[in-house]
Amino acid sequence: MPEQAKNRLVEGLIVTRLSDRPAALGESPVWDAGAACLWWIDGVAGEIRCHRPTRPEAEAVRIGGHIGSLALAEAGQLLVARDHAFLLVDPASGSVQTLLTLEGADPAMRLNDGATDRQGRFLCAGMGRSGAPLGALHQLGADGRQRVLATGLRIGNGVCVSPDGATLYFTDTPARKTYACDYDPATGAASEPRVLVDTAPLGSGIDGQTVDRDGNLWAAMIHSAEIGCFAPDGRLLHRFNAPVDLPSSLAFGGADMGTLYVTSIRDSGTGRAVSKHPDGGHLFAIDGTGATGIPETRFAARITP
Repeated sequence: MPEQAKNRLVEGLIVTRLSDRPAALGESPVWDAGAACLWWIDGVAGEIRCHRPTRPEAEAVRIGGHIGSLALAEAGQLLVARDHAFLLVDPASGSVQTLLTLEGADPAMRLNDGATDRQGRFLCAGMGRSGAPLGALHQLGADGRQRVLATGLRIGNGVCVSPDGATLYFTDTPARKTYACDYDPATGAASEPRVLVDTAPLGSGIDGQTVDRDGNLWAAMIHSAEIGCFAPDGRLLHRFNAPVDLPSSLAFGGADMGTLYVTSIRDSGTGRAVSKHPDGGHLFAIDGTGATGIPETRFAARITP
C-alpha cells in the first residue's frame, strides 16, 4: 500500500485513503446499507463508482455526460442527475432509463448536487457552467412531477434535509452561503430560502454537506480545505483540516453510520478547482468524529416509461 494510503492520525481523527485511482471530480458519496457499499461519482468522467469495505478492487459504471449527483433508488438502482436529465441507472447491468429531461434548459446550466428528502423525493440544485446564476433547486417526485423551489443559484450544492425532514438546506458555493427553508414533509412545499450560515468570514464556501442524527450540518469547506460542523441554528461548532486541499462532499456510512466519507477534486475541468495535493481526487474515510449519520431514503419511481 502506498505510504499516503495508510491510516493517518489528524487532529485526533483517523483518516484513511480508500481509492487507488483518483477521480477528476469526486462528488456525491451515498452509503447503501443494503449493499454495504459507498456509491460516489467522477462527475467529469461520467462515471459511477462503488467502494465496498470487504472488496479492495474498485467497481465503476460509466454512463457518460457530466454527472452532478446520485441517490439510492429501489431494487438496487440509482437515481442520477446528468446534465439536464434525471436518470434511473441499474449498476449491475449498466442500463440507463431517462425519467425526466428539463425541456428548454439553458445549455449553460447543468444539474449538480442532490439528495432525497425523508419521503424519497429527489432534490437537486443546478448551476451555471461558468458560475453564472442560472441554477435552480429542483424537486422530482416519485410520480415524475418536477417543480422548482428556488432560483438564481451560481453553483448550487450541499442539498440535505434535517432529521425530521422539516428543514431543507442547500448552499451556493461562490456566494459562500448556506440557506435553509421550512419544508413540509407531506407535500414537499418549501418556504422562501433564508441565509443560515455566511461562511465568507471563515474564508470559504461550502460544497457538499450532510446532517448527523443530532441535526448538525457537516460541510466540505472547499476554499479553506476544512471540514466544518454547524449547529442547526448556524453556529460553527468545530472545524478541522480536510485530508486534501479540495474536499468536495461527504456522507456518513459504515455498519454503524459513524464513518465520515469524504470525496475530493483533482481537476474539475473548468480551471476553477485544480488540486495541488498528491491525493487530490481520492476518496477518504474519517473515523473518530463521535457523530453518526442517518440512512438515506430511497427514491421510489412510479413513472411509466
